[in-house]
Amino acid sequence: HKLPYDPLWEYPRESNHIKYLLGSGAFGQVYLGETEGGIDYRRPSAISMRGNIKVAIKTLKGGATESEQKDLLSELKILIHVGSHKNIVNLLGACTKGPQRDLWIILEFCANGDLLSYLKKKRDIYDPAWCAPSEDHDVQFTQMELVSAAYQVARGMEFLASRRCIHRDLAARNVLIADDYVLKVADFGLARDVYKNEEYVKHTPGLVPIKWIAIESLTDKIYSQKSDVWSYGVLLWEIFTLGGNPYPDLHPSDVFEYLLDGKRMEKPVDCAQEIYNIMTDCWVLSPEDRPTFTELVKKLDKMI
Repeated sequence: HKLPYDPLWEYPRESNHIKYLLGSGAFGQVYLGETEGGIDYRRPSAISMRGNIKVAIKTLKGGATESEQKDLLSELKILIHVGSHKNIVNLLGACTKGPQRDLWIILEFCANGDLLSYLKKKRDIYDPAWCAPSEDHDVQFTQMELVSAAYQVARGMEFLASRRCIHRDLAARNVLIADDYVLKVADFGLARDVYKNEEYVKHTPGLVPIKWIAIESLTDKIYSQKSDVWSYGVLLWEIFTLGGNPYPDLHPSDVFEYLLDGKRMEKPVDCAQEIYNIMTDCWVLSPEDRPTFTELVKKLDKMI
């Protein structure tokens, strides 16, 4: 990857204590770790690691290929390039010294898990009323909180777009919730820096999340900020169905024909029309006619 690694991010490996496995993907795994208190060293992250703080440590599984090692290093470089923002999972540091297979990426730990699981848990206490969010997240969950969630994700994506970064896998499962119920866009595993190209053409084969992918990405493998906007529309649908499965009656292989026929998902039950209008704006056939994330932030800001 063309982006540089800045050694200011290096964090002493022995000062991280791995607690237990949080989850694993195709080639990577994420552990809960804790940093050793009292260390202060110059690094670009705005988040202090002076105390004993909980962190997420991303690393490779044993037997990872050279290509997978490159992917993880690429992810680290993207995180450095992107910088920090309240609504993305921020990089805290990295351990690159020692065997290359042991690259560790140290990230913010988000104690409340992913947005998809969180929404599903709230189904029993959901109140579609348009009223102020409850102080107690376990007693009442309102439509206003769904709008707030949508707004926070849009803010995170607006920031990524400003850094010329395409996410390519935006979905409720890839948004995490911090201690203070702040939403953070996560999983830059598929992200690509697009400083040189406005559009990123995917040349490598791999699994693609069909139900979240823009129509031009399915036809021509073209990814852009506007294809992320399409995915954001699907994420909005997930939010306002409290974690529903997109295109519930369709097999992934049938989604493409459905979209080509000009069909789109219907308005979720109890969802405000103005929210559904935003979804359909995100699913316009022509990418240039879709809103930008800045426009989406402004629209949602007016509703809160």
